[in-house]
Amino acid sequence: MENIQAIIEALVLVSEAPLALEKICAVLEEVDKTEVQEALDKLIAEYEQRQSGICLQEVAGGYQFRTRAELSNWVKKLKGAKPASLSPASMETLAIVAYRQPIVKAEIESIRGVDVSAPLRGLLDKKLVRIVGRKDVPGKPIIYGTTRKFLEVFNLKDLSELPTLRELKELNQSPDADENISSQENIEDSPTV
Repeated sequence: MENIQAIIEALVLVSEAPLALEKICAVLEEVDKTEVQEALDKLIAEYEQRQSGICLQEVAGGYQFRTRAELSNWVKKLKGAKPASLSPASMETLAIVAYRQPIVKAEIESIRGVDVSAPLRGLLDKKLVRIVGRKDVPGKPIIYGTTRKFLEVFNLKDLSELPTLRELKELNQSPDADENISSQENIEDSPTV
């Protein structure tokens, strides 16, 4: 077969969302899954080694080309617009959904102590939160969970990569905690190339 790495690189480049290993294997039917994984690992290492402006990352259950984080200021200059950000209320609501999902609105409000209709609606509009279903209790309240876009925006492979409570406490005690928090609040539509 032709250069497997080149084929994978082209597939990831044209994919609109992170491309799952299984999808790549489905396209490359005659190539073994371990060979595909090895080719992906080599591509990741090659981009990392040459310190390119882009990198190949595993995110949201698949692989995607992204701009390198340390070059974000240059990308922002080119785009000319400040990235969309989330209000503190939206960030709190999103954190509750991310850590407690599946969860209903009443449970989120119980934790926050305030109405979360507006922040929840905004998170649904930004496609960071989705409706998962309805709870089988009287009134059948809507159940919420995070989306693949949430994983993409926050650069997570899956939910197990969310920081633990201990890690969050350490982050907030660090001298540059304010800088870390403000960078987490920036939500760009698409960090891809």
